[in-house]
Amino acid sequence: MSRTTIIAPGARNQHYWSDLWRYRGLLGFLAWRDVMVRYKQTAIGVLWALVRPLLTLAAMWFIGWLFGSTVPEGIPRVLLVAAATMPWQLFASAFDGAANAMIGNSNLVTKVYFPRMILPLSTVLVSLIDMAVALAILLVLMLLHAHLPGPEVLLLPVFLVLALLAALGAGLLMGALNVKYRDFRYIVPFIVQFGLYITPVAFSSADVFGNPAIPDTLKFLYACNPMVAVIDGFRFSLFGGDLPIHWPGFLTSLGMSLLLLVLGVRYFRRTEKGFADII
Repeated sequence: MSRTTIIAPGARNQHYWSDLWRYRGLLGFLAWRDVMVRYKQTAIGVLWALVRPLLTLAAMWFIGWLFGSTVPEGIPRVLLVAAATMPWQLFASAFDGAANAMIGNSNLVTKVYFPRMILPLSTVLVSLIDMAVALAILLVLMLLHAHLPGPEVLLLPVFLVLALLAALGAGLLMGALNVKYRDFRYIVPFIVQFGLYITPVAFSSADVFGNPAIPDTLKFLYACNPMVAVIDGFRFSLFGGDLPIHWPGFLTSLGMSLLLLVLGVRYFRRTEKGFADII
């Protein structure tokens, strides 16, 4: 006699995380599908994965040069900016994809049950493809400038994971809100665009924390940006002691990143059981 098990999402479902693992095949399929359709019917195809970070790098380099941001001696400005552009592109791509994953897959959400968190997780995985291209660009630039990282480069994967966790936390929160309040679909692009200019991409955190003209309150608000810890750590991994970490700001940013992840996961879990009814 066959036995049918009905699985339904719930805020206190003890099997949710094991279900998430059990559906890992679906996670891989959705990620692969997104990779295949992302650049379909575009004129230059996958070259967009190369063009986007290069254009962002050029724009941020120009802004940093125009406003005279601090560049440590021995580090070319283009490397300083590239070391921040690449993790920012990873965060922006993963965050935007996760925030719109539920709406973009509404046909799946309304037809069959599976752990809904698989959808934003799949978009985060896809962003790793773009990151691989961005890292290749960064490697070429470092070779052209004859700059090789020290042993600190072993910490690089830690900060890449931190960027993904920050993007996932923010994406889960915005994605759940986006299902109920469609206004958030317009807020997400604004956050990505505005965030680029308040994150140390065109400048370094030394321009903020080392500037006595900036009030401590503004320095604290700056440190609350989860990507400050990621980019400062990323630069430290590549340039070592030439760009030391400002630990109070770093720990504040790290704490906000982890808090955002916890809030995002909890809010998503609490609201996902109603997604199929209102999407």
